[in-house]
Amino acid sequence: MAVTLEDPSLERHFRGHRDTITGLDFNPNMTQLASGSMDSCLMVWNFKPKMRAYRFVGHKDAVMSVCFSPSGHLVASSSRDKTVRLWIPSVKGESTVFKAHTATVRSVDFSADGQTLCTASDDKTVKLWAVHRQKFLFSLTQHMNWVRCAKFSPDGRLLVSGSDDKTVRLWDRQTKQCIHSFFETGGFVNHVEFHPSGTCIASAGTDGSVKVWDIRMNKILQNHTAHSGPVNKLSFHSTGNYLITGSDDATIKIFDLLEGRILYTLHGHQGPVTAVAFSRNGEYFSSGGSDEQVLAWKTNFDQIDVNEVLSQRKKERSQPIVEDIPPRSKLRSKSPKRTSMANGRFFSDYEMSSADRGAGDVNYSAADPSASRSVTQTLESRSLPPQLTQFMETIAGQLDILTQTVSLLEQRLTMTENKLRECLDNQQKITLQVRPTD
Repeated sequence: MAVTLEDPSLERHFRGHRDTITGLDFNPNMTQLASGSMDSCLMVWNFKPKMRAYRFVGHKDAVMSVCFSPSGHLVASSSRDKTVRLWIPSVKGESTVFKAHTATVRSVDFSADGQTLCTASDDKTVKLWAVHRQKFLFSLTQHMNWVRCAKFSPDGRLLVSGSDDKTVRLWDRQTKQCIHSFFETGGFVNHVEFHPSGTCIASAGTDGSVKVWDIRMNKILQNHTAHSGPVNKLSFHSTGNYLITGSDDATIKIFDLLEGRILYTLHGHQGPVTAVAFSRNGEYFSSGGSDEQVLAWKTNFDQIDVNEVLSQRKKERSQPIVEDIPPRSKLRSKSPKRTSMANGRFFSDYEMSSADRGAGDVNYSAADPSASRSVTQTLESRSLPPQLTQFMETIAGQLDILTQTVSLLEQRLTMTENKLRECLDNQQKITLQVRPTD
């Protein structure tokens, strides 16, 4: 069936930062967009009509990364001031802060359950923290230079990190060990991210390359050198079929991973594009640049397959674990996935017909449904009642707020204890000084 792709469209244009944009992230509930900047501020832009943006001031130096929690009730920011802050994205802008590293904190990311943070720093380490009370858990310390980025896998069992030592490292969260290192990066690694399936990772390099790696075979699958300048950020579409990149060459590129080719090149910024991000549902993406602008785009071209892929992924919940990473010799057979890799390229339930492809038109031929039925049986669809889902989301939001309130109270209690200790010390000193005169 022939389907005409719609081009991405620019929906919103946000101005408010006074320096280069460094990070972007959509609230999972699609009501807000957070942006960090070299101007030391975190901005939260509201999509609801007539709602003003929030400017959060607290960091003492550039904000390097921003990330919403899975519930959307918290947003984390990392900074060159060596700290991480957790904000409640409301008009009050309350936050808690903790010193995370001994140097610039380049990135921050939430685990899928929202209980853990990972941070990457110029002190050459990746650290994990419990969100509640910001308790330090452990460090990952095998990088030999600045760590630019660290991300959790979709199931939270693995982490990936990219560094100026020109390596991409894969970590097992349980054993705290590096289970594989990819050396064929070609330059410093600015950004890394997991494919939504958890079976692949992508890296953005200073040499202008974008690489996709299979972590089951530990091999490179795609190597794109479409940019003429360093690639600063990248983001996977929720279906896993598309990848967006932003580069110093002032362009945004969208790659079709099924075909291994560029789908769109967008020119919206005057100068380097320093941040890009897809929304959780893939309907929108955003970009930011050295021109201090934040742009929000409507994806449009993903409507062909997004609904089917997301429904399919709900049925196939199996995520990769460490045991899924076999020796290099042979890959164990697995049940079919929505997006898989064979002969060095992606395939999916819909196969693109290259013979009928024209300018702006893409033809899709549906895969034989009987073939999949013989392997996989249809699961019974079960879903929670909307009222219960809404109630659970409300409870999760209240728990996040309570956690922040307890953290604030603990900070104030610690300050009071310190003051009291100072008073007692001063009183003792005064007593010791007075006694000799008596």
